[in-house]
Amino acid sequence: MVEHAMSLLDVPEGTADALKACSSVVQVSFPIRLGDRIEVFTGWRAVHSAHRLPVKGGLRFSPDMDQDHAEALAALMTYKCALLDVPFGGSKGGLRIDPRQYDEASLERITRRFARELIRRGYISPAENVPAPDMGTSQREMAWILDSYKDLHPEDLNHIACVTGKPLELGGIPGRLEATGRGVKYALDAFFSEPDAVREAGLEGKLGDQRIVIQGLGNVGYHLASLLQQKDAPRIVAIIERDGALFDETGLDVAAVHDYMQRTGGVEGFPGVGFERDGARMLEADCDVLIPAALEGVIHAGNAERIQARLVVEAANGPCTWEADRILVSRGITILPDVFVNAGGVVVSYFEWIRNIGHIRLGRLHRRHEATRGQHVISAIEMMTNRSVPDWLRESLTRGTQEIDLVRSALDDSMRLAFQEIRETREIEGNDVPMDYRTAAYLIALRKVMRARSDLSSF
Repeated sequence: MVEHAMSLLDVPEGTADALKACSSVVQVSFPIRLGDRIEVFTGWRAVHSAHRLPVKGGLRFSPDMDQDHAEALAALMTYKCALLDVPFGGSKGGLRIDPRQYDEASLERITRRFARELIRRGYISPAENVPAPDMGTSQREMAWILDSYKDLHPEDLNHIACVTGKPLELGGIPGRLEATGRGVKYALDAFFSEPDAVREAGLEGKLGDQRIVIQGLGNVGYHLASLLQQKDAPRIVAIIERDGALFDETGLDVAAVHDYMQRTGGVEGFPGVGFERDGARMLEADCDVLIPAALEGVIHAGNAERIQARLVVEAANGPCTWEADRILVSRGITILPDVFVNAGGVVVSYFEWIRNIGHIRLGRLHRRHEATRGQHVISAIEMMTNRSVPDWLRESLTRGTQEIDLVRSALDDSMRLAFQEIRETREIEGNDVPMDYRTAAYLIALRKVMRARSDLSSF
């Protein structure tokens, strides 16, 4: 995908190779005694580009984790940050482990040891490399890593900023847990606010008029689906999970499905709707919008010809292979790419990091001032009209801006601005026929990275 975008740029020979290469990768292996046995674990942390510091990216725990995954996802982080104007470089890493096979005490020991291995090598630091949760990790693991960093560097005033996605009581920020899913929602809002974009995709109506299939009801998929049903009420006609897929043309109740999954560990047996054991087949179901929100490579050369959705929204990292991308584009199917769509997590991570580095809650300096001014406005209205203002208006004006309000507003603004930049680029660069959204997004990101890297910039 990078090579395709680079072919449209007038740059010196070898620039593409320089941009694709990771600047550094560390591999660590360490033994952990678990009961009467010793297990050896292997993990990686890749830095793709440090043109901005710190570099940023998640840590995933997965049995499929390897160096290639770390390098590819680190590169994707570079381009996400550049596209969304987040002043971070790109990094990614993880541990080859199935976290479901270990109890909490064992996972804590493993995580802390992995963190220490990375910290000692300079691959976790508030000023240089800041991890976040990813597949198989959560706020819990970030809390363990933060504590490990503090133990090794008690003198670091900014130690709390060494990871993002932390629990609120340890310096996390409201809205981070839902950030990626909410960012996908804002990306959809931006798309459906452009009638020309909707018509180009062969769709009609607003977001609430669409029939949607979602693959993955984890953190990203659940928060996205919940927001969709709360705000727009589209019909979510299928939900695909590990053990199969649920489908109902009248629409599925996301909250009920999620609650059932929490109790049973899967979707099989959910009452009153259809069930397909081969969940991957439902990616090919008749729908308007398909949202893969879990695994990489679920849309590939083997099924891309059978995808029926008019709009594919990449809420997961890399859900479409390059071959599938070309097939879908040739068929006139619109793809909103992962480099844009699922960047909400790193955007809100940036807000959390800023909050930690600044040692102050967002909005603390002016919230009460805003509330007081709101009360003055209410008093003036009541004096002029000789009537009491409605309760909803009183609450709105006297509430003051909460931190969660600032986070959501700034995330919405970031996603909308990025979408407008992509739209403008594809229209300018595409000449008579607008280029696909992915190519336009990569052109923007590559240009920003090249301008920021002194070894590649002509300025």
